[in-house]
Amino acid sequence: MQRFGLRHQCALGALAGALAFVPVAAQAQDQAETDQETGLVDAADVDDGNVIIVRAQGREQALADVPVAVSAVSGELLEKSGVSDIRDLNQVAPSLLVSSSGNEANGSARIRGIGTVGDNPGLESSVAVFVDGVYRSRSGNALSELGPIDRVEILRGPQGTLGGRNSSAGLINIYTAPPEFEFSGYGAFTYGNYDAIKVEGGINAPLGETVAARIDGVYFKRDGFYNDVTNNTDVNNRDRYLVRAQVLFEPTEDVSFRLVGDYSKKDEACCAATFVQPDFAPLARIDTSINPLTGRPNLDPFNRPNGGPALTSTSNPIVPILLGLGQDPRALSQSTFNRDIYPTAGRSYEGETEDYGISGELNWTFGDVTLTSITGYRKYSNNQASDTDYTTVDLLYRAPGPNAGAREFKTFTQEFRLNGTAFNDRLDWLVGAYYANEKLETRDNLRFGNDYGTFASCRVALALAGLLGPTAVNPGNANCLSAGGQGALIGDPANPLDGALGPAGDVVVNGLNILSQVKDVGGTGDIYNQKSENFAVFTHNIVHLTDTVDLTLGVRYTSETKDFDATFGNDNVFCPQQRALQGATLLNPAFLANFPATSRGTLQALGGGLLALSCQGNSTAELNGVSISDTRDEDEFTGTAILSWKPDPDWLLYGSYSKGYKAGGFNLDRSALSNPLFLDVTNLNTANLQFDAETVDAFEVGVKYSSRKFGFSIAAFRQEFSNFQLNTFNGSVFLVQNVNGCDTDLGGGDRDGDPATGACAVDDVAPGVIAQGFEFETSLSPIRDLTMTMGITYSDTSYEDNLIGTDTGAPLDPALRLLPGDNLSNAPEWVGTASLSWTPPIGNSGLSGLFFINARATDDFNTGSDLLFGKEQDAYVIVNGRIGITGPDRRWGLEFWANNLFDKDYTQVAFNTPFVAPQQTYSAFLAEPRTYGVTVRAGF
Repeated sequence: MQRFGLRHQCALGALAGALAFVPVAAQAQDQAETDQETGLVDAADVDDGNVIIVRAQGREQALADVPVAVSAVSGELLEKSGVSDIRDLNQVAPSLLVSSSGNEANGSARIRGIGTVGDNPGLESSVAVFVDGVYRSRSGNALSELGPIDRVEILRGPQGTLGGRNSSAGLINIYTAPPEFEFSGYGAFTYGNYDAIKVEGGINAPLGETVAARIDGVYFKRDGFYNDVTNNTDVNNRDRYLVRAQVLFEPTEDVSFRLVGDYSKKDEACCAATFVQPDFAPLARIDTSINPLTGRPNLDPFNRPNGGPALTSTSNPIVPILLGLGQDPRALSQSTFNRDIYPTAGRSYEGETEDYGISGELNWTFGDVTLTSITGYRKYSNNQASDTDYTTVDLLYRAPGPNAGAREFKTFTQEFRLNGTAFNDRLDWLVGAYYANEKLETRDNLRFGNDYGTFASCRVALALAGLLGPTAVNPGNANCLSAGGQGALIGDPANPLDGALGPAGDVVVNGLNILSQVKDVGGTGDIYNQKSENFAVFTHNIVHLTDTVDLTLGVRYTSETKDFDATFGNDNVFCPQQRALQGATLLNPAFLANFPATSRGTLQALGGGLLALSCQGNSTAELNGVSISDTRDEDEFTGTAILSWKPDPDWLLYGSYSKGYKAGGFNLDRSALSNPLFLDVTNLNTANLQFDAETVDAFEVGVKYSSRKFGFSIAAFRQEFSNFQLNTFNGSVFLVQNVNGCDTDLGGGDRDGDPATGACAVDDVAPGVIAQGFEFETSLSPIRDLTMTMGITYSDTSYEDNLIGTDTGAPLDPALRLLPGDNLSNAPEWVGTASLSWTPPIGNSGLSGLFFINARATDDFNTGSDLLFGKEQDAYVIVNGRIGITGPDRRWGLEFWANNLFDKDYTQVAFNTPFVAPQQTYSAFLAEPRTYGVTVRAGF
């Protein structure tokens, strides 16, 4: 990957120069209104004009007094930025990146370059998401309307003490706007391009002196960003709504109870993709290096291309096959960012998401001790149909319905905390316990399409073209062999010993005939169930060693049990037929003994290819009705130690160590059960589905300064990850691999294509991923109505030079051989964010103006988790803006806004187009184009 160069420095320089200061972390908020918050402001060692209250350490504290790296974003800034779900937080937090891929439920959050690729729900999130103190099972579950927000706290680095088991990279705390003891209401109507309509409204009312209630609602509908030319529809649309109701009960000044219930639903078509072209990714080209044995191009995606035609050109042998089977040529030649798509006729991306829950938070102070109890129950369900190969040719699909790549979470959580002081306030102590019960069910109906059998046969026929000549391939025939090609393989039908391959020729033709029948078969309803029970006890204590020096010590013990079972449904009867044929011939040593030793490897590869393509992803009727089960248990200690010093009331210096943990689990994908060549349904090894827990040791030093008009923070960090959990798609199946490093030189064994090389002695196993760098954030409010903020993150988040798989020292999967020594995917080294907000009064009219602009500048990075050449994203800058006018006391407002103001094209994720090889082509999920519109607000 290209490193941070002059053009990227210029981009960040222009950004800083244009906006003067860049946003980040903590937008100034109004002075706290409650008595408790007022006390915190009074106690904070800063001027009270810029005090922000956070709960980053389990109790309410002034941000300036918290010795951790945390960004606090006010509801006001979120409204101006147009934030509607956690993906929009990218624009206001430089260390955060949220993206989504083939299903928005797969959304992944990354902090400092670390996150979970979310396509497999068996992997838990590296960045935990909490809404009103209640854990969301996966970060993708929060890709929905949020409604009115009080603030968002983004904690960077592992949060293993208070955040729990799945916050090895960080934590996002979202606090919704609570009920208040004052009658009020609001409404807003937005209209934008793509026929976007958004309606928001809510009312807050006191129900006596001790009870207040509020209800909020959001409805959003918009046309899709993609034009499905084949089916005359649009994709990546919006059709969603949220309703949230709350009650606040405060019978005394020492007791408060908040009850929150919410329901949201989405009926949307998502997520389309386009082919990656060299106009966007210059390395998306064919490998033209020549194989000295064959005299033909290698077509190896692991070789860095040196010029050469585009991957989607007819120079790639698979492309003429696609065209011969009906692929619309426009999809192969148009720009990456041309949003016309050409899927299979009749295939759909329709999906449905339902998310609801109820939670209650009790805070009860008795004496110097406060009891906090947070109870939550949530149910989340999602299904998403897809043309899963993203081509006009019908290769792979999920039909719409309740089994279309479905996932369903039912989660109950309970947390208790006791917090108080002792020893004349020298000790601020906190103890707590946490319990979570999560039931996950996934269902899948992934099936081979009507063209798969012929297409897969063509992949084998292309391999035979070197022997039989290019005229042997004919996608017009079901087995993709021309009459001449088939005749050359069979020879005299009465003599099975003649033909180009002797008796093996008849086997190959018969194998192709079986493979060609693999069409509209596959999954009829695979069901995976995983029950997770998690129990933890923790303590977090701040010892005031002197009036200016604090020592924070925290530890958490977590015990987790996961029970797993699965039952498979499949009607691919051609896989067992192929297994029987090849098992008796090309994969049988006795049969191969009839051939010269120099030919046996080639024949065995042909038999293996025919069987693998017939049983791709272990899609076979041999599994129909088969059930498996397994259990795993984990126990882990995590914690933190922080030494902080306030040499002056405005300054804070700190150094910390923390240990984080992300639970292990099960790969909820039958393809991981076994290599299809060796699948034995009578002896399935569920251990192949397991992956180990991820752990991290993190070190950080920081400085904070805060005053009425100006504040900044600097943090330098190093994070070392062991058993890093990586989920990647290799064009056929999703791999889940633990990644570690080795302290001894592997001699390139981790960078070749041999799965047997690159092992490491157990005593030499070391962390495999290192994230290190610094973060700088600042805010400036020179006058009352003007606020500028700035933040820059540099994070070198990379794999070690010598990589292995599990901590047993097993070699790295060859599909990941480009990883050693390179940056992680979606981990830009430099990111800057910026905002400027100006709300000047307009004379003495009571009116005020609004001018708001923010920007995010991102260095280049590779979006593919396998880091293949051609998946790179160049550096870019995204700018959002809003101007308007507000009436007296904010009773009404009129705003004009634009997101992605300069219509910058960029991608979220590039991936291997399923099955489209021998030189793998890539497709990409595009980010949103420019959107703009007008919003009218009113309130009382």
